[in-house]
Amino acid sequence: MFKHEKQMLHEIKVDGPNPNYGALLQEQLGGPQGELKAAMQYLSQSMRIKDPEIKDLFLDIAAEELSHMEMVANTVNLLNGHHLDAENATVGNVEAHVLTGLTPMLANASGYLWTSAYVNETGDLAADLLSDIASEQRAKVVYQYLYRQINDKGVRETIDFLLNREEAHNAMFREAFNRIQDSGSQQNFGATADSRIYFDLSKPGGQSFDPSKSTQPPSFNMPQ
Repeated sequence: MFKHEKQMLHEIKVDGPNPNYGALLQEQLGGPQGELKAAMQYLSQSMRIKDPEIKDLFLDIAAEELSHMEMVANTVNLLNGHHLDAENATVGNVEAHVLTGLTPMLANASGYLWTSAYVNETGDLAADLLSDIASEQRAKVVYQYLYRQINDKGVRETIDFLLNREEAHNAMFREAFNRIQDSGSQQNFGATADSRIYFDLSKPGGQSFDPSKSTQPPSFNMPQ
């Protein structure tokens, strides 16, 4: 069950209409890294989770993502303003002027409609958590790109809030992943010799596929 609270999770405001930027922000409403995708993915994945605490975590974050979707939609709505102007609209915002009367659409920045093909679910908690961690990271990156392209103080405050909530969800999913190391596809993970071999195929001369001659993977230590 979901209950709609009229108060937003965070105050929504803009300095003024900016339909072209509203089209950019559509990416986080109906795009592959957007809030609707996240809400539907976590809600769908939760159906098979047996651990009650992790199941609640998925449902709680899914519910919050729906509130994020509401925040993004309301911001786009304010940015779209009140005047239909298809002639000067960008490609991703034309339909708002000729089809929806400036109502935010479940579409990305290019105007392509949202699709459930964006949603990933495997029934394996480890695989789903790793997918969710990546989803939160990608969403953060998109918000960072959007933040750099607007000077509107109100919009920036909203994006900053949403960006930090993506970081919070990422951390929560990582903690959940650390709890399930011996379940599902994580059972006996790395137990065989083949799972611990690193083939160094980047150096001149190459290397034969002989497990006895495998080398250590790079540590990627940053210089001091």
